[in-house]
Amino acid sequence: MLHNMRTAAVTAGVPKRARCGRFPHSVGAVLKNGATVIGAVAFLATICLAGCKPAEKSPGSKPGGPLRVVYEKGLKLTKEVEGFRGSLYNDAARNCSIGYGHKVKKNPCDGSEPPEFHRGITEPKAAALLTQDMEAARLSVMTGASVKLSDGQYAALCDFTYNVGAGNFKGSTLLKLVNQGDFDKVPAQFRRWVVASGREVDGLRARREREIELFFDGMAIPRAAPSPDEDLSPIDIGKGE
Repeated sequence: MLHNMRTAAVTAGVPKRARCGRFPHSVGAVLKNGATVIGAVAFLATICLAGCKPAEKSPGSKPGGPLRVVYEKGLKLTKEVEGFRGSLYNDAARNCSIGYGHKVKKNPCDGSEPPEFHRGITEPKAAALLTQDMEAARLSVMTGASVKLSDGQYAALCDFTYNVGAGNFKGSTLLKLVNQGDFDKVPAQFRRWVVASGREVDGLRARREREIELFFDGMAIPRAAPSPDEDLSPIDIGKGE
């Protein structure tokens, strides 16, 4: 009982980080004033092992540091295919949007949007929103792709994810083939994502072709014939596979 009381008293004076395996200079003072030198090593070991857990990664944390930057050619593609619109509009999937495809809400515009968007936005504001919105796409590509990607491959997948959504990208055959290194089949998978609100959209077809060109930037685009068991059915960007 006396031993437990003494241990608790001394432990209370030890900084938490010291109890988890990192010993600041103050620990020496605590030992001299509150515990005997004999058995100090065992005492410290008990303290350090009790209740310490490895640091947990918070969900959505950046993998191993800052997000990888999308190179200029990739940003240029996203801006061009989205197009700048300073006023509210409904995108191909009938989502209320503004700027460079910034989704204001997942429904058509109806007047209930934030007042700041009713007045319209400038191009610099739209560019800032694009940078902010692209962070989710960049994180999704960085955490989803298990193979090394070139700048063009990374940028193409970021634009694709920005368009179809992180969830759809993570569950796509496209990502599966990329991670398998089966790049010959990548173009056909890009070309599947051309449907919005139940109909094929020319703008999505054009966007997929530009993503394919960017993915194979500096390389020949594969022209491999599809295998008999390969699913090439069109996919709605609002629903995914």
